[in-house]
Amino acid sequence: MTPAGRRMPAASGLVIVDKPAGQTSHDVVAQIRRLAGTRRVGHAGTLDPMATGVLVIGVEKATRLLGYLALTEKEYTGTIRLGQATDTDDADGVIIAEISAAAVSQAALEAAAAALTGEIQQVPPGFSAIKVSGKRAYRLAREGAAPELAARTVTVSSFTVLAVRRRGGLLDADVAVTCSSGTYIRALARDLGAALGVGGHLTALRRTRVGPYEIGQARTLEQLETSFTVIPLAEAADMAFRRLNLTEEDARLVAHGRRLPGAKLGVGPGPVAAFAPDGSLIALLTQEAGQARPLAVFAP
Repeated sequence: MTPAGRRMPAASGLVIVDKPAGQTSHDVVAQIRRLAGTRRVGHAGTLDPMATGVLVIGVEKATRLLGYLALTEKEYTGTIRLGQATDTDDADGVIIAEISAAAVSQAALEAAAAALTGEIQQVPPGFSAIKVSGKRAYRLAREGAAPELAARTVTVSSFTVLAVRRRGGLLDADVAVTCSSGTYIRALARDLGAALGVGGHLTALRRTRVGPYEIGQARTLEQLETSFTVIPLAEAADMAFRRLNLTEEDARLVAHGRRLPGAKLGVGPGPVAAFAPDGSLIALLTQEAGQARPLAVFAP
């Protein structure tokens, strides 16, 4: 606390939260705002309420990293139930179709999963946060006007069946997925069920990695209540992006928003974390028209 009784400004950095089931990503952000004592908190990559696992939270200046972190590769484990389709493509929805999956073989299941790997066209779930004419798709769906969403190109690097359990006409498949940002695992469950002709939906989901941040680094909200710490801004950027060490003069120029000769520095396309000689994070840079352009400046 300061002498006036006010909370000290929160340190800038990332918090890797193990999100519990039943809470929205916004619920978690609200709790981190309270713990950090600042309104300047955001998250990279939304998790549905039923999902658990890695949720990357930015505090103070680190919120400016989030838009670039959201573009990184993600890993999940989950369970897909074949034999039932729901209106939300997950267990939170209402069952809208039931077809026995008793005849689905392990070989057919694995072949259908393999067909959904690589660069694919995926239609997002109707109950999603995508905006249509200024309104969230899930709000339109709840109002009985579910929108027709356009397919998007996503990349599923791997879609592996880990285990299978059968009960009557239902088949529960435990799966592991590595995919690009923007991939809906609910949609993979739906499309897997459709490909096998029996319908499918997601019954459990856990995100185990976002870019370089893994579940082993994640802390529960209860742990954060006891001891709230962040991954410092410079360390977080160094983990997530290629590092570029600047000279004192170049660091001074970038800190003031100036561009540098990109080819000379070897910046290349995409975010590069630029550091001053003292190890402080100066900016994220990208190469544009042969110059290194600041995407976000963090220097005071």
